Amino acid sequence: MAHTDRLSAVSAPDVAALAAGTAIFGTGGGGAVYTSQVLAEEALLAHGPVPLVTVDDLGPDDLVILMSGIGAPTVGIEMLSSRHQIDLLVREAEAVAGRPITTLMAAEIGGSNGVAPVGWAARLGLKLLDADAMGRAFPNAAMVSMNVAGVPCDFSVLSDVVGNVSVIKTVDLHWLERHARALTVASGSICLGVHYPLTADTARGAVVEGTVSAAVRVGHALLSSSDPVAAVAAELGGSILLTGKVVDLDRRTEGGFARGSVTVAGTGTDAGRLQRLELQNENLVVLEDGEVLVSVPDNVTIIDAETGHAITTEMLRYGQRVSVLAWACDPIWRTPRGLELAGPRAFGYDLPYIPFGGPTR
Repeated sequence: MAHTDRLSAVSAPDVAALAAGTAIFGTGGGGAVYTSQVLAEEALLAHGPVPLVTVDDLGPDDLVILMSGIGAPTVGIEMLSSRHQIDLLVREAEAVAGRPITTLMAAEIGGSNGVAPVGWAARLGLKLLDADAMGRAFPNAAMVSMNVAGVPCDFSVLSDVVGNVSVIKTVDLHWLERHARALTVASGSICLGVHYPLTADTARGAVVEGTVSAAVRVGHALLSSSDPVAAVAAELGGSILLTGKVVDLDRRTEGGFARGSVTVAGTGTDAGRLQRLELQNENLVVLEDGEVLVSVPDNVTIIDAETGHAITTEMLRYGQRVSVLAWACDPIWRTPRGLELAGPRAFGYDLPYIPFGGPTR
Protein backbone atom coordinates (compact mmCIF):
# COMPACT_ATOMS: atom_id res chain seq x y z
CA MET A 1 0.00 0.00 0.00
CA ALA A 2 1.17 3.49 -0.78
CA HIS A 3 2.00 5.76 2.10
CA THR A 4 1.14 9.03 0.33
CA ASP A 5 -1.71 11.20 1.64
CA ARG A 6 -1.62 9.42 4.98
CA LEU A 7 -4.04 10.63 7.64
CA SER A 8 -2.77 11.56 11.11
CA ALA A 9 -6.19 11.08 12.70
CA VAL A 10 -9.64 9.83 11.83
CA SER A 11 -12.50 12.23 12.58
CA ALA A 12 -16.25 12.01 12.03
CA PRO A 13 -16.17 13.63 8.55
CA ASP A 14 -13.72 10.93 7.36
CA VAL A 15 -16.01 8.01 8.20
CA ALA A 16 -18.25 8.14 5.12
CA ALA A 17 -15.23 7.86 2.82
CA LEU A 18 -13.64 5.22 5.07
CA ALA A 19 -16.83 3.13 4.97
CA ALA A 20 -17.15 3.41 1.20
CA GLY A 21 -13.50 2.40 0.79
CA THR A 22 -13.58 -0.49 3.24
CA ALA A 23 -16.68 -1.83 1.50
CA ILE A 24 -14.64 -1.98 -1.71
CA PHE A 25 -11.69 -3.62 0.11
CA GLY A 26 -14.13 -6.14 1.60
CA THR A 27 -14.13 -8.07 -1.71
CA GLY A 28 -17.72 -9.02 -0.94
CA GLY A 29 -17.14 -9.82 2.73
CA GLY A 30 -16.29 -8.15 6.00
CA GLY A 31 -19.93 -7.33 6.66
CA ALA A 32 -22.14 -4.46 5.51
CA VAL A 33 -20.67 -1.11 6.59
CA TYR A 34 -23.76 0.99 7.30
CA THR A 35 -24.27 0.11 10.98
CA SER A 36 -20.53 0.37 11.73
CA GLN A 37 -20.42 3.72 9.95
CA VAL A 38 -23.22 5.15 12.08
CA LEU A 39 -21.70 3.84 15.32
CA ALA A 40 -18.20 5.08 14.43
CA GLU A 41 -19.48 8.55 13.55
CA GLU A 42 -21.42 8.68 16.82
CA ALA A 43 -18.33 7.64 18.81
CA LEU A 44 -16.07 10.19 17.10
CA LEU A 45 -18.57 13.00 17.64
CA ALA A 46 -18.82 12.07 21.32
CA HIS A 47 -15.15 11.40 22.04
CA GLY A 48 -13.19 13.28 19.36
CA PRO A 49 -10.83 12.14 16.60
CA VAL A 50 -8.79 8.95 16.92
CA PRO A 51 -5.00 9.31 16.44
CA LEU A 52 -3.86 7.27 13.43
CA VAL A 53 -0.30 6.03 13.91
CA THR A 54 2.22 4.09 11.85
CA VAL A 55 4.36 1.18 12.94
CA ASP A 56 7.31 3.60 13.11
CA ASP A 57 5.33 5.77 15.56
CA LEU A 58 4.98 2.92 18.07
CA GLY A 59 7.12 3.09 21.19
CA PRO A 60 8.42 0.40 23.58
CA ASP A 61 5.39 0.77 25.86
CA ASP A 62 2.83 0.35 23.09
CA LEU A 63 0.82 -2.83 22.74
CA VAL A 64 -1.30 -3.30 19.62
CA ILE A 65 -4.17 -5.77 19.44
CA LEU A 66 -6.38 -6.75 16.52
CA MET A 67 -10.11 -6.31 16.95
CA SER A 68 -12.90 -7.51 14.69
CA GLY A 69 -16.23 -9.21 14.31
CA ILE A 70 -16.26 -12.88 13.39
CA GLY A 71 -19.08 -14.87 11.85
CA ALA A 72 -21.58 -14.88 9.01
CA PRO A 73 -22.28 -11.45 7.44
CA THR A 74 -25.85 -12.56 6.72
CA VAL A 75 -26.42 -12.81 10.49
CA GLY A 76 -24.48 -9.64 11.29
CA ILE A 77 -27.08 -7.52 9.49
CA GLU A 78 -29.67 -8.47 12.11
CA MET A 79 -27.68 -9.21 15.28
CA LEU A 80 -26.03 -6.04 16.57
CA SER A 81 -23.21 -6.03 19.11
CA SER A 82 -23.57 -4.85 22.69
CA ARG A 83 -21.83 -1.72 23.96
CA HIS A 84 -20.36 -3.81 26.76
CA GLN A 85 -18.63 -6.31 24.45
CA ILE A 86 -15.62 -4.13 23.64
CA ASP A 87 -15.03 -3.28 27.30
CA LEU A 88 -15.20 -6.96 28.29
CA LEU A 89 -12.84 -7.91 25.48
CA VAL A 90 -10.18 -5.32 26.17
CA ARG A 91 -10.25 -5.79 29.95
CA GLU A 92 -9.81 -9.54 29.52
CA ALA A 93 -7.07 -9.10 26.90
CA GLU A 94 -5.14 -6.75 29.19
CA ALA A 95 -5.46 -9.23 32.06
CA VAL A 96 -4.07 -12.03 29.87
CA ALA A 97 -1.32 -9.84 28.39
CA GLY A 98 -0.37 -8.40 31.78
CA ARG A 99 -0.07 -4.86 30.39
CA PRO A 100 -2.27 -2.08 29.00
CA ILE A 101 -3.35 -2.08 25.37
CA THR A 102 -2.61 1.28 23.75
CA THR A 103 -3.49 0.72 20.09
CA LEU A 104 -6.14 -1.11 18.09
CA MET A 105 -5.67 -2.49 14.59
CA ALA A 106 -8.33 -3.78 12.22
CA ALA A 107 -7.93 -7.49 11.60
CA GLU A 108 -9.10 -6.78 8.05
CA ILE A 109 -9.56 -3.45 6.30
CA GLY A 110 -12.48 -4.93 4.37
CA GLY A 111 -16.10 -4.17 5.21
CA SER A 112 -17.44 -3.37 8.67
CA ASN A 113 -14.28 -4.79 10.26
CA GLY A 114 -12.37 -1.90 8.70
CA VAL A 115 -14.75 0.73 10.10
CA ALA A 116 -15.79 -0.56 13.52
CA PRO A 117 -12.29 -0.36 15.11
CA VAL A 118 -12.37 3.42 14.61
CA GLY A 119 -15.45 3.71 16.80
CA TRP A 120 -14.11 1.20 19.30
CA ALA A 121 -10.81 3.10 19.59
CA ALA A 122 -12.71 6.36 20.16
CA ARG A 123 -14.85 4.84 22.94
CA LEU A 124 -11.85 3.21 24.59
CA GLY A 125 -9.53 6.24 24.25
CA LEU A 126 -6.96 4.27 22.24
CA LYS A 127 -4.87 4.92 19.12
CA LEU A 128 -5.50 3.21 15.79
CA LEU A 129 -2.74 1.68 13.68
CA ASP A 130 -2.80 2.68 10.00
CA ALA A 131 -2.57 -0.96 8.95
CA ASP A 132 -4.43 -4.23 8.96
CA ALA A 133 -3.64 -7.93 8.71
CA MET A 134 -5.02 -8.67 5.23
CA GLY A 135 -5.15 -5.63 2.94
CA ARG A 136 -8.67 -6.86 2.09
CA ALA A 137 -11.09 -9.30 3.76
CA PHE A 138 -10.57 -13.03 4.23
CA PRO A 139 -12.93 -15.48 5.98
CA ASN A 140 -10.39 -17.46 7.99
CA ALA A 141 -8.41 -16.52 11.12
CA ALA A 142 -5.26 -18.16 9.72
CA MET A 143 -5.28 -15.85 6.68
CA VAL A 144 -3.42 -12.95 8.26
CA SER A 145 -0.16 -11.30 7.30
CA MET A 146 1.46 -12.05 10.68
CA ASN A 147 0.98 -15.76 9.97
CA VAL A 148 2.70 -15.26 6.62
CA ALA A 149 5.56 -13.48 8.42
CA GLY A 150 5.87 -16.21 11.06
CA VAL A 151 4.78 -14.12 14.07
CA PRO A 152 2.91 -16.34 16.57
CA CYS A 153 -0.45 -15.44 18.13
CA ASP A 154 -0.19 -15.54 21.94
CA PHE A 155 -3.92 -15.58 22.66
CA SER A 156 -7.40 -14.62 21.49
CA VAL A 157 -10.47 -13.44 23.40
CA LEU A 158 -14.04 -13.75 22.11
CA SER A 159 -17.26 -12.32 23.49
CA ASP A 160 -20.86 -12.62 22.38
CA VAL A 161 -23.83 -10.31 22.69
CA VAL A 162 -25.09 -11.86 25.95
CA GLY A 163 -21.77 -11.45 27.78
CA ASN A 164 -19.98 -14.80 27.46
CA VAL A 165 -16.20 -14.34 27.29
CA SER A 166 -13.75 -17.00 26.09
CA VAL A 167 -9.95 -16.94 26.19
CA ILE A 168 -8.40 -19.16 23.52
CA LYS A 169 -4.77 -20.28 23.34
CA THR A 170 -4.12 -22.60 20.41
CA VAL A 171 -1.05 -24.26 18.92
CA ASP A 172 -1.56 -22.46 15.59
CA LEU A 173 -4.05 -20.30 13.73
CA HIS A 174 -5.74 -23.19 11.97
CA TRP A 175 -6.77 -24.47 15.41
CA LEU A 176 -7.78 -20.94 16.35
CA GLU A 177 -10.10 -20.84 13.33
CA ARG A 178 -11.73 -24.13 14.37
CA HIS A 179 -12.23 -23.15 17.99
CA ALA A 180 -13.28 -19.57 17.30
CA ARG A 181 -15.70 -20.65 14.57
CA ALA A 182 -17.30 -23.26 16.84
CA LEU A 183 -17.75 -20.70 19.63
CA THR A 184 -19.16 -18.21 17.13
CA VAL A 185 -21.68 -20.69 15.76
CA ALA A 186 -22.73 -21.55 19.33
CA SER A 187 -23.28 -17.81 19.92
CA GLY A 188 -25.62 -17.37 16.99
CA SER A 189 -22.93 -17.03 14.28
CA ILE A 190 -21.67 -13.57 15.37
CA CYS A 191 -19.02 -12.65 17.97
CA LEU A 192 -16.50 -9.90 18.59
CA GLY A 193 -12.89 -10.83 19.17
CA VAL A 194 -9.43 -9.49 19.93
CA HIS A 195 -6.26 -11.38 19.15
CA TYR A 196 -2.63 -11.17 18.06
CA PRO A 197 -1.03 -8.75 20.55
CA LEU A 198 1.82 -6.99 18.74
CA THR A 199 4.67 -4.70 19.74
CA ALA A 200 6.57 -2.26 17.56
CA ASP A 201 9.15 -4.98 16.87
CA THR A 202 6.74 -7.80 16.02
CA ALA A 203 4.44 -5.57 13.94
CA ARG A 204 7.23 -4.26 11.70
CA GLY A 205 7.18 -6.16 8.39
CA ALA A 206 4.30 -8.35 9.55
CA VAL A 207 1.28 -6.09 8.90
CA VAL A 208 -0.13 -4.49 5.74
CA GLU A 209 0.63 -0.81 6.29
CA GLY A 210 -1.24 2.29 5.19
CA THR A 211 -4.57 0.59 4.60
CA VAL A 212 -6.78 2.90 6.65
CA SER A 213 -5.50 5.90 4.69
CA ALA A 214 -5.84 3.92 1.45
CA ALA A 215 -9.47 3.06 2.19
CA VAL A 216 -10.25 6.73 2.83
CA ARG A 217 -8.63 7.69 -0.50
CA VAL A 218 -10.66 5.07 -2.37
CA GLY A 219 -13.81 6.25 -0.64
CA HIS A 220 -13.14 9.87 -1.55
CA ALA A 221 -12.56 8.83 -5.19
CA LEU A 222 -15.90 7.05 -5.20
CA LEU A 223 -17.90 9.77 -3.46
CA SER A 224 -16.47 12.77 -5.33
CA SER A 225 -16.39 11.55 -8.95
CA SER A 226 -19.01 11.91 -11.66
CA ASP A 227 -17.88 8.46 -12.88
CA PRO A 228 -17.37 6.58 -9.60
CA VAL A 229 -16.83 3.14 -11.19
CA ALA A 230 -13.92 4.39 -13.29
CA ALA A 231 -12.57 6.50 -10.41
CA VAL A 232 -12.41 3.57 -8.01
CA ALA A 233 -10.79 1.30 -10.61
CA ALA A 234 -8.18 3.98 -11.32
CA GLU A 235 -7.41 4.61 -7.63
CA LEU A 236 -6.86 0.87 -7.10
CA GLY A 237 -4.97 0.31 -10.35
CA GLY A 238 -7.63 -2.28 -11.16
CA SER A 239 -9.96 -3.22 -14.02
CA ILE A 240 -13.66 -3.66 -14.67
CA LEU A 241 -14.05 -7.26 -15.85
CA LEU A 242 -17.72 -7.05 -16.80
CA THR A 243 -20.75 -4.80 -16.50
CA GLY A 244 -24.13 -6.50 -16.47
CA LYS A 245 -26.99 -7.91 -14.41
CA VAL A 246 -27.20 -10.54 -11.67
CA VAL A 247 -29.11 -13.41 -13.31
CA ASP A 248 -28.56 -16.25 -10.84
CA LEU A 249 -27.73 -16.44 -7.13
CA ASP A 250 -27.08 -19.46 -4.92
CA ARG A 251 -26.36 -18.38 -1.34
CA ARG A 252 -26.71 -20.17 1.97
CA THR A 253 -25.47 -19.67 5.53
CA GLU A 254 -23.72 -22.69 7.02
CA GLY A 255 -20.98 -23.21 9.59
CA GLY A 256 -20.69 -19.49 10.27
CA PHE A 257 -20.11 -18.65 6.59
CA ALA A 258 -22.14 -17.29 3.69
CA ARG A 259 -21.40 -19.69 0.80
CA GLY A 260 -22.52 -20.00 -2.80
CA SER A 261 -22.10 -18.44 -6.24
CA VAL A 262 -23.47 -15.57 -8.32
CA THR A 263 -23.78 -15.31 -12.10
CA VAL A 264 -23.58 -11.98 -13.94
CA ALA A 265 -24.74 -11.62 -17.55
CA GLY A 266 -23.11 -8.83 -19.52
CA THR A 267 -25.11 -5.92 -20.88
CA GLY A 268 -24.32 -3.14 -23.35
CA THR A 269 -20.87 -3.66 -24.85
CA ASP A 270 -20.52 -6.79 -22.66
CA ALA A 271 -23.74 -8.37 -23.97
CA GLY A 272 -23.41 -12.11 -24.59
CA ARG A 273 -20.79 -12.63 -21.90
CA LEU A 274 -21.43 -14.55 -18.68
CA GLN A 275 -19.29 -14.67 -15.52
CA ARG A 276 -19.71 -16.81 -12.41
CA LEU A 277 -18.22 -15.80 -9.07
CA GLU A 278 -17.65 -18.33 -6.30
CA LEU A 279 -18.39 -17.02 -2.80
CA GLN A 280 -17.34 -17.88 0.74
CA ASN A 281 -18.14 -14.68 2.65
CA GLU A 282 -15.84 -13.05 0.08
CA ASN A 283 -15.69 -13.30 -3.73
CA LEU A 284 -13.04 -15.95 -4.38
CA VAL A 285 -12.93 -16.90 -8.07
CA VAL A 286 -14.21 -15.36 -11.31
CA LEU A 287 -14.84 -17.75 -14.21
CA GLU A 288 -15.82 -17.03 -17.80
CA ASP A 289 -16.13 -19.68 -20.54
CA GLY A 290 -14.41 -22.16 -18.24
CA GLU A 291 -11.40 -19.86 -17.79
CA VAL A 292 -10.29 -18.44 -14.44
CA LEU A 293 -9.98 -14.67 -14.83
CA VAL A 294 -9.16 -13.85 -11.20
CA SER A 295 -8.74 -15.87 -8.04
CA VAL A 296 -7.77 -15.34 -4.44
CA PRO A 297 -5.63 -13.84 -3.05
CA ASP A 298 -6.24 -11.17 -5.73
CA ASN A 299 -9.25 -8.98 -5.12
CA VAL A 300 -12.73 -9.02 -6.67
CA THR A 301 -15.59 -6.76 -5.63
CA ILE A 302 -19.06 -6.52 -7.15
CA ILE A 303 -20.07 -2.86 -7.30
CA ASP A 304 -23.21 -1.04 -8.32
CA ALA A 305 -22.81 -0.19 -12.00
CA GLU A 306 -24.06 3.38 -11.49
CA THR A 307 -22.99 4.47 -8.00
CA GLY A 308 -19.76 2.45 -7.65
CA HIS A 309 -20.69 1.35 -4.13
CA ALA A 310 -19.71 -2.19 -3.18
CA ILE A 311 -22.36 -4.88 -2.84
CA THR A 312 -21.50 -7.45 -0.17
CA THR A 313 -22.29 -11.12 -0.74
CA GLU A 314 -25.18 -11.06 1.71
CA MET A 315 -26.77 -8.10 -0.13
CA LEU A 316 -26.65 -9.55 -3.65
CA ARG A 317 -30.06 -9.77 -5.32
CA TYR A 318 -31.40 -11.03 -8.62
CA GLY A 319 -31.63 -8.25 -11.22
CA GLN A 320 -29.04 -5.90 -9.72
CA ARG A 321 -27.05 -3.91 -12.31
CA VAL A 322 -23.42 -4.41 -11.38
CA SER A 323 -19.81 -4.14 -12.46
CA VAL A 324 -17.18 -6.73 -11.52
CA LEU A 325 -14.04 -4.96 -10.28
CA ALA A 326 -10.67 -6.70 -9.85
CA TRP A 327 -7.25 -5.55 -8.65
CA ALA A 328 -3.99 -7.06 -7.41
CA CYS A 329 -3.49 -8.19 -3.81
CA ASP A 330 -0.75 -6.98 -1.48
CA PRO A 331 2.58 -8.60 -2.46
CA ILE A 332 2.80 -10.52 0.84
CA TRP A 333 0.02 -12.83 -0.42
CA ARG A 334 1.97 -13.73 -3.56
CA THR A 335 4.79 -15.28 -1.54
CA PRO A 336 4.87 -19.11 -1.26
CA ARG A 337 3.62 -18.90 2.35
CA GLY A 338 0.95 -16.36 1.40
CA LEU A 339 -0.38 -18.60 -1.37
CA GLU A 340 -0.28 -21.61 0.94
CA LEU A 341 -2.55 -19.77 3.36
CA ALA A 342 -4.83 -17.88 0.98
CA GLY A 343 -4.38 -19.12 -2.57
CA PRO A 344 -7.09 -21.01 -4.50
CA ARG A 345 -6.15 -24.39 -3.02
CA ALA A 346 -6.56 -23.04 0.53
CA PHE A 347 -10.25 -22.67 -0.32
CA GLY A 348 -10.59 -26.10 -1.92
CA TYR A 349 -10.17 -25.05 -5.56
CA ASP A 350 -7.81 -27.24 -7.57
CA LEU A 351 -6.56 -24.28 -9.59
CA PRO A 352 -3.13 -22.78 -10.21
CA TYR A 353 -2.75 -19.20 -9.07
CA ILE A 354 -2.17 -16.78 -11.94
CA PRO A 355 -1.45 -13.23 -10.71
CA PHE A 356 -3.94 -10.64 -11.85
CA GLY A 357 -2.21 -7.56 -13.18
CA GLY A 358 -4.55 -5.53 -15.29
CA PRO A 359 -7.16 -5.57 -18.05
CA THR A 360 -8.21 -8.96 -19.40
CA ARG A 361 -9.51 -7.54 -22.65
